[in-house]
Amino acid sequence: MTRFASLILAAAALAGTPAIAATYSAKPVTQPEASRIIARDISWACGPDACQGSTEESRPSVLCQGLAKRAGRLTSFIANGRAFGDPELARCNASAKGGAPSSQALANTN
Repeated sequence: MTRFASLILAAAALAGTPAIAATYSAKPVTQPEASRIIARDISWACGPDACQGSTEESRPSVLCQGLAKRAGRLTSFIANGRAFGDPELARCNASAKGGAPSSQALANTN
């Protein structure tokens, strides 16, 4: 009987544990006009240097694309301390206002 009671108490403790929100940071190429951007499952607070947000949503690529659609191209995107690599950031920026730069434009900047 004590084992059963312990199991019930453990299950109740786990059920009451709140989910931990992940933190996100992004740097748009240009500062967004709005200081607050509401995108899919997250509210971004944007200043002159970066946009910050937190949510329990666990799909960073979707959050990145949502911000890029509203704020424009991003130079960086960090999810819980892990920066997106170039391929991930390029996929994100494909959703940006104006889309991803052409390969010719990229070649001219190198």
